[in-house]
Amino acid sequence: MANFDIELVGKIGSMALINREYQDINYNIIARLSRELKPGYIWVTSGATEIGKLDYIKRNGKPLDGSEEDNKTDYAAQGQSVIMQTYRQFIDNRYSVRQILVEHQHFNDDEKRRHLSEMLVRCPKQNAIPIINYNDAVCSEENRKLEIDKIKRKNGRAIECIDNDETASQIACLVKCKTLLILSTLDGIYNDISDESSLIEKVSGRDLYELIDNVTELQNHCYGSNRQGSHGAKAKLEYIKEPLKNGTKVIIANSKYSIKDILEGNVKSTTFGLN
Repeated sequence: MANFDIELVGKIGSMALINREYQDINYNIIARLSRELKPGYIWVTSGATEIGKLDYIKRNGKPLDGSEEDNKTDYAAQGQSVIMQTYRQFIDNRYSVRQILVEHQHFNDDEKRRHLSEMLVRCPKQNAIPIINYNDAVCSEENRKLEIDKIKRKNGRAIECIDNDETASQIACLVKCKTLLILSTLDGIYNDISDESSLIEKVSGRDLYELIDNVTELQNHCYGSNRQGSHGAKAKLEYIKEPLKNGTKVIIANSKYSIKDILEGNVKSTTFGLN
């Protein structure tokens, strides 16, 4: 752990948390992964909106009938409590669980970045596991766009956190983590998404410049996304460039595998890092 403050930042996508056949939370996935979480790990979780919607329909027999923006807000608010209750149920009782809801301004303001970073770095010593999600319940799309445009005009660029892949990558940069693990429903990055044999298991380089060039080249093979609201593999690869520049190893893998097996290289995945 020399030169690193945190052992692992992990992120799981919404699709991996939902059992589409039964229209419910995939409790098997959450239970298995939760049992592996420990102090020194930071967990970024998607799924609040989707899980909130499922929970609402289960209790009321029908979905909300408001606008898309209002429904997203209301589902996210309901889903947050369900997600945290579920993680707490399965995480080792010896450990504290801390919910942290972030927005784009926490990454674009130096003071807020420092405050968030210091709080996260304290967690391992306090026997605590942070569970992080973007705070969709209080951030409307229109206001977010206006705020981001203002930041871009002022600073020339802005961290948008338009999905939790970007959020996880920014957290990895904040805390200087050893490994960033991004979990989805696929085994990793493919040269051809329709060909399972085209999985790319290692992306490396002799130096940082070559590594980033190779990641950029790989983006040319990535098109589209697997669900509405997702920004796909091409965006994932863009987000991970900053952690790679900090010396963080990045792994994109399937949520069906255990964290231990992924980190030990016992299962298929795509790993990014220097030779």
